[in-house]
Amino acid sequence: MTEVYAEVIGDPISHSKSPLIHKFWLEKLAIKARYEKQHVTPQGLTTYLVQRRDDPLWRGCNVTIPHKIAVMDHVQDPGDVRASIGAMNTLLKTPDGLIGTNTDAAGFYAPMADNDIAGAEIVVIGSGGAAHAILFALSRCNVGSVAIMARNPLKATALLARFGLKGRVIPITGRIPAARLVVNASALGMADHPGPDWDLARLDDSAIVYDIVYAPLTTPLLAAADARGLETIDGLEMLVGQAATAFELFFGQPAPRDYDAELREKLLT
Repeated sequence: MTEVYAEVIGDPISHSKSPLIHKFWLEKLAIKARYEKQHVTPQGLTTYLVQRRDDPLWRGCNVTIPHKIAVMDHVQDPGDVRASIGAMNTLLKTPDGLIGTNTDAAGFYAPMADNDIAGAEIVVIGSGGAAHAILFALSRCNVGSVAIMARNPLKATALLARFGLKGRVIPITGRIPAARLVVNASALGMADHPGPDWDLARLDDSAIVYDIVYAPLTTPLLAAADARGLETIDGLEMLVGQAATAFELFFGQPAPRDYDAELREKLLT
């Protein structure tokens, strides 16, 4: 029998490390299945989903830039993700049709679990689909004010209101204000999306800098934080965390997280 499979879709998609992660776990668990990357443009999203709905071997897909909001118009939403987070990063085929969910929020929070950010000042760079999940997670952490650095001030202001967060909006190319935690939730820093020269001078020595970009792993933002001697969290942390939840949805078994150290070594080569 031909193997069942799942995918990750996006535009661009060549940089994605999700296939390596899922293949690693599939091999560890001896599951006969595959996970691949698929380049899907915004114009081709509807056609892609229509085709996959009719493929009996397709289990679902992860969703990355720029489709996390657009896919909500094409799937069922039993968990009311549209109202809560406002973006989906995982689609799953069920007997009743395609459903969407979001594993980004849990993936983002996992490496932050040991850090007390209650009442803390936060900076979030970006206002797209990933920012939705991150702001949702932050809204559950009792944080203080949140400054969103964004190109579209109206969109960013609406996000603060959506998640019941107090804060302000500043230009995405502006100076990073003082904060306990800075999160880059944008594509800035990716190999083909160079960002500004980040100025971290206003951050206290106890600040944490978290960049969800993982290609390259050491982004300009993280390099600037390293130069300051600040604590950093790289994009692999969130990537592996959200992938683990999706893996169980696609393949019916928990991801073997006991091998995280080995997996990280593979991701770094």
